[in-house]
Amino acid sequence: MATRDFLVELGTEELPPMALKNLHQSFLEGILWGLEGAGLTKGDDHCQLYITDDGRVPKYAAPRRLAVIIKNVPEKQEDRTDVLFGPPAKIAYDADGNLTKAALGFASRAGASAEDLKEAPESAGKNAGKLMLERTISGKNTVELLPKIVQNSLDKLPIPKRMRWGSSRTEFVRPARWLLMLFGNEVVEAEVMGLKAGNTSRGHRFHAPGEITINDPAEYESKLRNAYVRANFLERSDLIAEQVKAEGEKLGGEAVIEDDLLEEVTALNEWPVALAGSFEEAFLTVPAEALVSSMKEHQKYFHVMKDGQLLNNFITISNIESKDPMQVISGNEKVIRPRLADAKFFWDTDRKQPLENRFEKLENVVWVNSLGSIADKARRISMLGQKIATAMDADTALVERAAKLCKNDLVTNMVFEFTDLQGLAGKYYAEHDGEHADVCAAMVEQYMPAFAGDELPATTTGTAIALADRLDSLVGLFGIGQLPTGSKDPFALRRASLGVLRILVEKQINLDLNQLIDWAQESDWATDLNADTKATLIEYMLDRFSAWYQDENIPADVFQAVRALGVTNPLDIDRRVQAVHAFSKLDAAEALASANKRVANILAKNGGDQVEAVVNRELLQQAEEKALADEIAGMQDLLKPSLAKGDYQGALNALAFLRDVVDAFFDNVMVMADDEAVKNNRLALLKQLQGLFLAIADISVLQS
Repeated sequence: MATRDFLVELGTEELPPMALKNLHQSFLEGILWGLEGAGLTKGDDHCQLYITDDGRVPKYAAPRRLAVIIKNVPEKQEDRTDVLFGPPAKIAYDADGNLTKAALGFASRAGASAEDLKEAPESAGKNAGKLMLERTISGKNTVELLPKIVQNSLDKLPIPKRMRWGSSRTEFVRPARWLLMLFGNEVVEAEVMGLKAGNTSRGHRFHAPGEITINDPAEYESKLRNAYVRANFLERSDLIAEQVKAEGEKLGGEAVIEDDLLEEVTALNEWPVALAGSFEEAFLTVPAEALVSSMKEHQKYFHVMKDGQLLNNFITISNIESKDPMQVISGNEKVIRPRLADAKFFWDTDRKQPLENRFEKLENVVWVNSLGSIADKARRISMLGQKIATAMDADTALVERAAKLCKNDLVTNMVFEFTDLQGLAGKYYAEHDGEHADVCAAMVEQYMPAFAGDELPATTTGTAIALADRLDSLVGLFGIGQLPTGSKDPFALRRASLGVLRILVEKQINLDLNQLIDWAQESDWATDLNADTKATLIEYMLDRFSAWYQDENIPADVFQAVRALGVTNPLDIDRRVQAVHAFSKLDAAEALASANKRVANILAKNGGDQVEAVVNRELLQQAEEKALADEIAGMQDLLKPSLAKGDYQGALNALAFLRDVVDAFFDNVMVMADDEAVKNNRLALLKQLQGLFLAIADISVLQS
């Protein structure tokens, strides 16, 4: 079947930069789903995406446009055969063999003549013996289908807030200005979002503001490039990174290119040009992070480092190719100076007052209704943090001091202006005040880890504060019923839970969640968690392990085998999970897991909870059950040292040797003996066997 390439471009006012990539991806997926739903993707080479020379799929997303190009779209749908079934043949004909009213009515409703009707064969299944009508439905031309496909895709874009413009009732994220739709070299007749489709696009707003005629999808990218628009997001991103890197090298340093800033400036510019500027060296007395925050957040500048030190330069991305670049640079230098001057003013002003003296201001800052002020939270962090420090053999005095200071920078001028500097500003102010190095470090470490893969606190002081802060939030918010629901987690409790787990596991801190929550409740709370809420909180926190182990490619059933025991010590859980994961790869694992399932089922049917794991050796009759009893007795003694020190891997490796004796037992011994005493004794033996494994995990949960 003949095919053509399809191009659609929606031109708009400047789109939200941080949403641009998602909008384009959703637009593309919507078009592809629409083509698939219309039956146009059946051929192996039908409806393909363009692939660039470097093997990537271009993303046609720029500040003023969203575009999609699909190759090899069939010109029409395939014809299809439609089968309709009518009344049974026995009532479709009268005694003379003529069609009855029922049959004629069926033919009339189907728009067919009597000659088109026939009896359905046996292969028709439940419809066999009924009147049947086969008719060919001609496929529609693709150009008739494209307008609705495009409209549906635009309607489903993830836009939280839509707007209207002019007198139109159309709603979109930004006003739509033009619509380009080509099927091959044919303009698709369509009206979408109040715009009549054509074959014209627009160039750069300033360099080439006029219309550009696109005659074929293949020339879309090149014609726009000639009009100072680089439509491919990936191309612009690569170009910006190359230019910024080159400018940094010219300055004798290295430009720092962060992914989030690169994505944002790529979404802000259609024709990016990197330019380097500078600011007074006097500003370098301000902590580098404050200057970088000002340049990045407010002006979208890249900063430059040399030998670990910030240079008094910046790199900006201009959206025009100026005849006088120095004028553009000068303008940017004038804009950044007041921003940096503000940062210097905040830095100088904040240091006039010791960080400690700001604690009283926290009394007036509400953390959460019903949970008091930030000052109240800091006091609770102090109490809980000291308990944790004691358990870790850490310096409780340093933890107490760090807790006293940890939230004080929230009421400084610097953090009020640059909120992303919370913790970091506190560290610098604490250093200025001469605080202990660990106390200073804890100002930053309290927020670690801030995201997946982030570093953990390096000091024991910071570790205790980080744990106490998160646990205080979890206990408090669960206590007042502010639990996360669905996708809503306004207090980032998922992240807090995962942070607690990561710290406890990766820093090898042997503390139980039950104990930690009890300590948190002792820290000046007006009300305690009831037993159900506490259990819900622990379950919620441990649920975070599921995603963690998924990222480590550990099967879910491995974690569930450990979870089934009700262990609430994260470090202990992780040791068990790692051991079970390794065990699951052994040759004996599947057989022993199957045997444990069998044991669990037998015990469950015979009052498993009531069965006492006490074996009377005099009642052992067969060699196989005697051998199993001997192995279990020996294994109980063998495992004690391993279990005592948490060497679950060694314990499971030892248990793997039970495979042959367990197999022999089930192959030759009838557990449900006629003699009640013998039967109960064998159940007790199975109870002992089960207990060996349950000391580590319920391996009956493991899948084959």
